[in-house]
Amino acid sequence: MKKRQSSELYGIIGLGRFGFALAETLAGADKEILVVDKDEALVRRASAFTENAFIVGALNQENLQSVGIQNCDVVVVCIGAKVDVSILTTLIVLQLGVKRVISKATNAEQGCVLEKIGAEVVYPERDMGVRLANRLMAPALMEYISLSDEVDISEIRLPERFNSKSVLDLNLRKRYGLNIIAVKQNGEISIDIGPKLILSANDIIVVIGTRVNIRSFEDSLLS
Repeated sequence: MKKRQSSELYGIIGLGRFGFALAETLAGADKEILVVDKDEALVRRASAFTENAFIVGALNQENLQSVGIQNCDVVVVCIGAKVDVSILTTLIVLQLGVKRVISKATNAEQGCVLEKIGAEVVYPERDMGVRLANRLMAPALMEYISLSDEVDISEIRLPERFNSKSVLDLNLRKRYGLNIIAVKQNGEISIDIGPKLILSANDIIVVIGTRVNIRSFEDSLLS
């Protein structure tokens, strides 16, 4: 596919929790996106908010080129758990001429290789723990990664009034257009977040959304 002339095109390879939330948020901010995954069900879900959703089994150069990944301005490789696939896919995307490639890593060794071949690296599991532990001033927002002038991933400490509320009670997606991608409770980080998860005061949630929507939620915490 070809991107619109006046719009940046964001590619997301891998529609796990992180990749899907990223894609959904960028689409919600009216960004042009292209998503790729081998799971037909996930691609079908993503097709609800982008027409550029492709099922790709083998992440080789031919397949990625056929869906137009080389036309992207930014590509985020969200398949950190499979180290060899992550590195090879990142290398292919770079060789296709994409100017900015951001790759998810699960450990320092993987991250080192990704950096050496020219990618920006994010460590969701490691960075959430380190950065959340060191920033417990509440309420607080700390930029985790900016993917555009509008979309951020940020950490928020919940005030007392959210004690014993469930994720469904917060309903951040409907009220503020935000997706929760991780929660830190009692020193433990979880990315398996269901609607019935009970939250407590001082829990840390990691959300992805537009800067405007994050600021709106932050303002509500102060009121």
